[in-house]
Amino acid sequence: MITISSIKADIGGFVGHSAMHPDILAVGQEELEKAKQRGLLIDYHVSYCGDDLFLIMTHDHGEDNEEVHKLAWDTFITGTEVAKKLKLYGAGQDLLADAFSGNIKGAGPGSAEMEIEERPSEPIIVFMGDKTSAGAFNLPLYKMFADAFNTPGLVIAEPLHGGFAFEIQDVKEHTQITLNAPEEVYDMLVFIGAPNRYAVKRVFNRLNGEIAAVSSTDKLSLIAGRYVGKDDPTMVVRCQGSFPAVGEVIEPFSTPFIVEGWMRGSHHGPLMPVSLKDAHPARFDGPPRLVALGFQLANGKLIGPRDMFDDPSYDDARAKANEIGSFLRLHGPFEPHRLPLEEMEYTTMPAVAAKLADRWQATVEKSSDGAVAAATAEVE
Repeated sequence: MITISSIKADIGGFVGHSAMHPDILAVGQEELEKAKQRGLLIDYHVSYCGDDLFLIMTHDHGEDNEEVHKLAWDTFITGTEVAKKLKLYGAGQDLLADAFSGNIKGAGPGSAEMEIEERPSEPIIVFMGDKTSAGAFNLPLYKMFADAFNTPGLVIAEPLHGGFAFEIQDVKEHTQITLNAPEEVYDMLVFIGAPNRYAVKRVFNRLNGEIAAVSSTDKLSLIAGRYVGKDDPTMVVRCQGSFPAVGEVIEPFSTPFIVEGWMRGSHHGPLMPVSLKDAHPARFDGPPRLVALGFQLANGKLIGPRDMFDDPSYDDARAKANEIGSFLRLHGPFEPHRLPLEEMEYTTMPAVAAKLADRWQATVEKSSDGAVAAATAEVE
């Protein structure tokens, strides 16, 4: 069995939140190469999207392995030390725990892992996002594995025709449920249509039970109890055979749908599919970016990557994302560009509301006969 682990963290931006300094990438490369040499890893690839460092690793130790997670944690710690010396912005901002405690989950970094039996041909795509949030993959995962207009293989390919099971997490209540497509699609959409709270964690082929996709679902604000940065998710998707074809997996991103994130993680913006060379969000710290790296697994070796969005067929999506981004920016601090109030609880909003609480008064309205009636103003 082979385990694919994609673990990421924002440990310092260059300049501001826009990009990754080459010295931080070098730290990741050096630390993972040492781990490979001592036999902990089979293979690895170090990459970035915006100011986030992504560690893509293969090994035979299973999911949630303490040694692998500690390797990632220690790499982020070492990278943070370099970031502090370079005075990079937000050095170590995703490292919320004081020390490693056996597992990286709940400590700040995001992780997506799957243990698989490698097929004769095993194409995978690792998605890396920046300036967006956990739950941003809900809509594309639905389109990949439940929408026949996106994935005709659901209709005409026998291994896909039995449908897929979606494991959905309530990231606030820390509960989960598994719902089946196609027969429970309407029930499923009730939840995954609210990606700020419900996130698709895993998808399974219902005919053979094999895992098809896994995404990171940690919400930094829920862990820290305050605003500490964007969640910048990662996802691993298997392709071909019992799963959608490569073209079906990346097709959802031909539409730059709206996600939460962007500036200070407090705005809605279009998710722009970009090549690595353009994975440096700048305008208003954005728009939100997504990179897709394709690999062929060969006995655990990562053959690749192929930069899947480095393709002119996605130029229209990028142009449309810029157009949508410009329109949303015109709203400034107003919704729907700014997130709704319930999603602003980890910003200055509660402090402002508390400061002004005593200045709110009951409203006074005149009834139809001229009498004065007082209505109590309910302030949340």
